[in-house]
Amino acid sequence: MVVKDVYFAYFLLGLIALAAVGYSVRLATRGVARSERVGRIGGTVLVNQELMDWTYWAVEPIVRALSALGITANNLTWSALVLGLGAGVALAWAQWGLATLLSTASVICDILDGQVARASKTGSSRGELLDAAVDRYTEFAFLAGLAIWFHDSAWRLALVLATMLACYMVSYASAKAEAMQVAPPRGLMRRHERSTFLILGIGLTSVLGDYLHARVPGLPDHSFVIAGLAMVAVIGNFAAVTRLVRIGRALR
Repeated sequence: MVVKDVYFAYFLLGLIALAAVGYSVRLATRGVARSERVGRIGGTVLVNQELMDWTYWAVEPIVRALSALGITANNLTWSALVLGLGAGVALAWAQWGLATLLSTASVICDILDGQVARASKTGSSRGELLDAAVDRYTEFAFLAGLAIWFHDSAWRLALVLATMLACYMVSYASAKAEAMQVAPPRGLMRRHERSTFLILGIGLTSVLGDYLHARVPGLPDHSFVIAGLAMVAVIGNFAAVTRLVRIGRALR
């Protein structure tokens, strides 16, 4: 029996709903959960601190279980790469639901590797290098998959490329600041924010794309994908230029 693609998205929605119910119980009994790491990173108008605290709270039991099982941070980083590459292949075939599940799992592994490294006190510069490289490869795989699917549409392909530019320039600006011993300026469309909007775009396409197209025939069923790409491309490129300008001023 072939599993319908949208069922992957439904499965993910079910897991998110369970986590939301669990956090509601936590709020009612013990109050808001705060993460030290989230406090350092800080939230923005795109992804606020409360949502980030909830995410880190939700993965904390997984961190403890993985540490107890002896799963290393590098194991999780490599898992993030494999899942991210799988998401890219799924996107190349417009398997939106499967890609949503795989890319979300990849991002969760990306969160978990740092948490496990801190919990087990096994963090290292080599691990950070591997993590940063895998982040770039998984972002590329995601957008390359979309580029393959949109290869016959010049403007859609251009939008994917503009999004890819935003992803790499935001990361480049932060890395360049660190290399020049300048405090990396905070801004919009950081890695977790880009992932949120891109995955949300393909997830909504899986669940609501056909419904939207049926109600508004002029809109394609992948309109949510286009919206996610556009947000990252526009806001991300603006944020990258702003970062570079602020870094340049700090170097004077």
